[in-house]
Amino acid sequence: QTQLVESGGGSVQAGGSLRLSCGGSGNIRTSNCVGWFRRGTGREREGVATVSRDGTKTTYANSVAGRFTIFRHNVNDTLVLQMNSLKSEDTGKYYCGAVGRPFGENCRLWEYDYSKWGQGTQVTVSS
Repeated sequence: QTQLVESGGGSVQAGGSLRLSCGGSGNIRTSNCVGWFRRGTGREREGVATVSRDGTKTTYANSVAGRFTIFRHNVNDTLVLQMNSLKSEDTGKYYCGAVGRPFGENCRLWEYDYSKWGQGTQVTVSS
């Protein structure tokens, strides 16, 4: 059963932008924490950005802060990641995570806090 579906990946040159979307089959709307994670070639999956249920608390990896923006549309059951000023090191497969467990008032960048995942969408940035 498909639960989360990512879209919007592709190939861009360094400095370009992409906008990723994740449709949730109800999972975005009902989750406390949701977020985006990525796995580069030969690397572990890492947290990129997370957002709280009401959308007011966001957390970003240091490597993307100031360049990426995460937001959620609970009414539309959609999670979005706007990626600007892309770098070659942003290359990887990006995954949407939902049903995230909050840590206090925050949503961590730790993949084991999340129990539902999409299949991922590939982002390739060429320098």
